[in-house]
Amino acid sequence: MPNFLLDPNVVYLILVAGFLLAVLALLSPGTGILEGAALLTLLLAGFAVYNLLTVSNLAINLWAVVILAIGVLPFIYAVRKSHHLIYLAISIVALVVGSVYLFHTPGQPWYVPAVNPLLALVVSILLGSFLWIATRKVLEAEARPPVHNLKDLIGSIGETKTNVHSEGSVQVDGELWSACSDQPIPDGTQVRVVSREGFTLKVEPVKERP
Repeated sequence: MPNFLLDPNVVYLILVAGFLLAVLALLSPGTGILEGAALLTLLLAGFAVYNLLTVSNLAINLWAVVILAIGVLPFIYAVRKSHHLIYLAISIVALVVGSVYLFHTPGQPWYVPAVNPLLALVVSILLGSFLWIATRKVLEAEARPPVHNLKDLIGSIGETKTNVHSEGSVQVDGELWSACSDQPIPDGTQVRVVSREGFTLKVEPVKERP
């Protein structure tokens, strides 16, 4: 077990990085890269937390875990449903408070985190600011009227920018769209738009003429 993984400050940073990657994956679904990175980082964080608690004299604040878990809900609601920034603000506050106070040193007051207070302050400001700005940009982009007439997209030819099946990304007329298909389509394949469900295009490979 590497010694640096027994440092609550390092484990805190890994955990925050995992949450950040998970949020970015939620904001930009389809590539699989962010999802995989988030999963690996959170698994490393979980392993580090387990070893940290079994080796060092630290404990988990259950109320901080509850705050972290509850804080996910308003974020998903803000991004996928309401687009109201108040839910985003609640989620960011919950993420910051829950992560800072996740570890507790027995014998210390509850309001004294196990991580370095200065590190927690800097990370909280940077994390909160980044999530606020990035999520606002995504919500504004989704609310912006599309450049193309959505009805005219049916029959258009584009190119897959990721592997496409249940989800993925295609570029059509210079714009990147979420896409799905009835069969797996590899990255870099020329495709035709056959239908549209909201802002997700259903595509099929363009059959080459014999």
